[in-house]
Amino acid sequence: MSQAFRSTRVVTGEGLAAATLVVEDERIVAVRSWGDATRAAVLHDFGDRVLLPGLVDTHVHINDPGRVEWEGFETATRAAVAGGVTTLVDMPLNCIPETTDLEALEAKRTAAQGQTWTDWATWGGVVRGNSEALHALGVGGVAGYKCFLIDSGVDGFAWVDETELRLALDRLKTIGLPLLAHAEIAGPVESATARLNAASADWRKYSTYLASRPDEAETEAIGMLIALAEEFKAHIHIVHLSSAKALPLLAEARLRGVPVTVETCAHYLWFAAGEIRDGATEFKCAPPIRDEANREALWSALEAGLIDMVATDHSPCPPAMKHKDEGRWDLAWGGVASLGLALPVLWTGLLKRGFDLRTATERTGEWMGEWPARLAGLAGRKGALVAGADADIVVFDPDAAWTVGRDDLHFRHKISPYLGAALRGRVMETWLRGERIYGREGWVGKARGHEVRR
Repeated sequence: MSQAFRSTRVVTGEGLAAATLVVEDERIVAVRSWGDATRAAVLHDFGDRVLLPGLVDTHVHINDPGRVEWEGFETATRAAVAGGVTTLVDMPLNCIPETTDLEALEAKRTAAQGQTWTDWATWGGVVRGNSEALHALGVGGVAGYKCFLIDSGVDGFAWVDETELRLALDRLKTIGLPLLAHAEIAGPVESATARLNAASADWRKYSTYLASRPDEAETEAIGMLIALAEEFKAHIHIVHLSSAKALPLLAEARLRGVPVTVETCAHYLWFAAGEIRDGATEFKCAPPIRDEANREALWSALEAGLIDMVATDHSPCPPAMKHKDEGRWDLAWGGVASLGLALPVLWTGLLKRGFDLRTATERTGEWMGEWPARLAGLAGRKGALVAGADADIVVFDPDAAWTVGRDDLHFRHKISPYLGAALRGRVMETWLRGERIYGREGWVGKARGHEVRR
């Protein structure tokens, strides 16, 4: 059955335009003028609602299999489609087993069967001692690899140093997949924490936690990663950039043509350290949320193209692990729960900074669709409303004003620093491969997502 999706405001490959998307067999077969809807097609006319490409979130901790009490495929993907995300790429840690070999990858596929409302892919892991498993993971279908340069907080996902990174990069250069890195190193964190403990610092204060994760942990890590990317001519992707002090290093690397890409997260663009109450451990993440000037510098770098994309780093946990009663930042699990909220958060931030509708919609499509799809090897298929792409379509009301309440949190645990946030813009419908799966009445039909590979 042919379908036609029409609006006066469609984010096409040529920018925002009045257009009609013609869809057959789950894919967009043509992008036509607004008035050129095929007579035989079932027409969906959305007036002046914005049609965005289904968003791609390449930084999500689904925690399945093994820790579904933390999240799970079913709840994570339901939350995602409510926020216009139609493709998730899962991180290889926090699940049991961690995705560091082919057997673990198959366990993840088994866990996902029949549970996913989005399409999905997964990253493999680079940890100490698994360099021999990397080729099989690549052939087996991972989108790339993730490593930590500091303690990950998960015993089964050991961080790697420069020597181990060199060994991994030597293997990866024949595979051709990106290496994603949590770019903090241990030395500055350990030194700062030791000084704070020696001074009997109050770990209920956010200022104490912020001081324990200094900018230097990021800048030193990023400097090392840039040097390795240049030496090995390997694509290294910096996940969740927090510190604006690393931006000059990245700008210089870009000028030299070093193959380094960068993401930041919605929470680094929305919150600032001065707004975080002592004991409010729902804000804890690593690297930490820094001050207002740092936040605005990240916005400027995003607008300038130095930061390529925006992800969530949705990293939930059971409520007890946030230690809200004690309010101690050193005890709480680090991770911001946000899946399904990033689009209106980014949109509200764009409006506050004076972006007009055309620029805001086009940049949103780039930062949350096109660039993440490219990182995951899905360019042309996901993250864009172009001929040949999957018909993943988000119907978005750019003017809707609302406040985030518990009923708007569709992930497993109703804990998030975004509770109470006043936002603009709301997802009205989400379509996955030409089928409506979410509307304001809730989810439609059944989970029909499947794995996608490069």
